[in-house]
Amino acid sequence: MSTEPPILDLINVMAALRDPATGCPWDRAQDFASIAPYTIEEAYEVRAAIEAGDPAALRDELGDLLFQVVYHARLAQERGWFSFDDVARSITEKMIRRHPHVFGAAEPRTEAAQTSAWEAQKAAERLTRAESGVLAGVADALPALQRAQKLTARAARVKFDWPDAAAVLDKLDEETAELRAELPEMDQARVRDELGDMLFVLANLARKLGQDAETCLHGANRKFIRRFGAIEAALAARGKTPAQSSLDEMDALWNAAKREGL
Repeated sequence: MSTEPPILDLINVMAALRDPATGCPWDRAQDFASIAPYTIEEAYEVRAAIEAGDPAALRDELGDLLFQVVYHARLAQERGWFSFDDVARSITEKMIRRHPHVFGAAEPRTEAAQTSAWEAQKAAERLTRAESGVLAGVADALPALQRAQKLTARAARVKFDWPDAAAVLDKLDEETAELRAELPEMDQARVRDELGDMLFVLANLARKLGQDAETCLHGANRKFIRRFGAIEAALAARGKTPAQSSLDEMDALWNAAKREGL
């Protein structure tokens, strides 16, 4: 480590790792595509640390995520595209531009007004990049449920939306019936299509209820892990494993875990 600002130390570490002569063979072999999955993973690790309420873990995970940003910036710099400084400068300018009520002469805004102004500014910026249409700019790389929710939120801004959550539930009943009708034939392409429709409607339902679909499913995953773990523990106390147990027995243990609030 040096007396340089910590961010410069990190940038220098990245440069050393990528050095063609003396760097790390693994780091030298990476490119944008190979690093991207790690970037996504680190973002989710940040989320997990926040949910755990663990400040030390959050510090470490934010560092890991920052390292991913530095990594991508280094790859771009090697290609002559831009540097980390350019990345930092670009986001600083964007935040100033999108907050004229803080950095300019605009009137103070409520949270709702700022959200509306933010979206209007993003729409204007998309026009300068020749991205047109209500749904332009919703990244294809987003998790599918999150992207579905963002797409329908965009459409809702131009009043292409269900009137309330009850209407979305009616649509879910309709899509469920359509999937059920495909079960006798089990044409995989049609089943996949109908399942997609159901998931899309569920993402809409989450939005109408003021929930985030990804967060809801994340919570359901954790609940499943807790309850299945309780099943395994109860069976182990009986000297058994899930493979040695019946569905009825495991279902009873599941319901017991549910009653206990797991």
